[in-house]
Amino acid sequence: MTKFLFVTGGVLSGIGKGAAAASVGKAFQFRDLEVDMIKIDPYLNVDPGTLNPIEHGEVFVTDEAWDFKPSEDSSFTIAEIDQDFGTYERFLDKTMHPRNNITSGQVYLSVLLQERAGSYLGRTVQIIPHITDEIKDRIRAVAERNSPDILISEIGGTVGDIEASPFLEAIRQLRLEEDDDQTALIHVTLVPYLETIGQLKTKPTQHSVKTLLSAGLQPDMIVGRSDRPLSASAKEKISLYSNVPKEVVRCSNPDCITNTSEPATPEFEVISESPIRL
Repeated sequence: MTKFLFVTGGVLSGIGKGAAAASVGKAFQFRDLEVDMIKIDPYLNVDPGTLNPIEHGEVFVTDEAWDFKPSEDSSFTIAEIDQDFGTYERFLDKTMHPRNNITSGQVYLSVLLQERAGSYLGRTVQIIPHITDEIKDRIRAVAERNSPDILISEIGGTVGDIEASPFLEAIRQLRLEEDDDQTALIHVTLVPYLETIGQLKTKPTQHSVKTLLSAGLQPDMIVGRSDRPLSASAKEKISLYSNVPKEVVRCSNPDCITNTSEPATPEFEVISESPIRL
């Protein structure tokens, strides 16, 4: 049975969720587990092919095209997906399918066209349960199609964004519906170092986790993006205010390894030592 791992990000966008998610996936592969990846993008574009590449980043073009059918009488061909899939392919050495990229545009379009086709006759179409059910169905469809041991879903954007709220709610519901040992959540945040006072500051992470908790989601692991190793005091403070064991507070940036006297180590090995269980 497929287990679900969700990766969220806080404080700011572009923090490295894709690399962290792919790194964890590689760690699972080292344990002879089959891994598949989903990228969730909260923007209303159906796919990133119409986005400004300077602002958003270049799209990743897949080997296979996908006929996205939001309703019986409509179809869109998609082969341009989020650039994070390039990271997934390089880390996991596997070809990704464009249906694994879920956007708000796809979700809302599917629900609205189904409403016009009469699929919800007699019911008021709402974010909950119709949008969240569509999101859960898309996630579970990936699990059912390929039956991976671990399905890692990266949620784009930043926790607290209005656009991401339906996806966080869908994840909350999915975690409630699955057994306790079937899901886990990793939260990637920023732990900045202030040169003026010579300290790592954990307050951004504390606020980010508080926002995540307000959505009903308790992280199982905190990955702090920093340019140096997290001090014991920083880990203890993050652990205390995030309600996670100190052992699952980790640094994600390879720089935090190469700044030490130890040999440089790939990012995924930092995360793979975590006691988190799936």
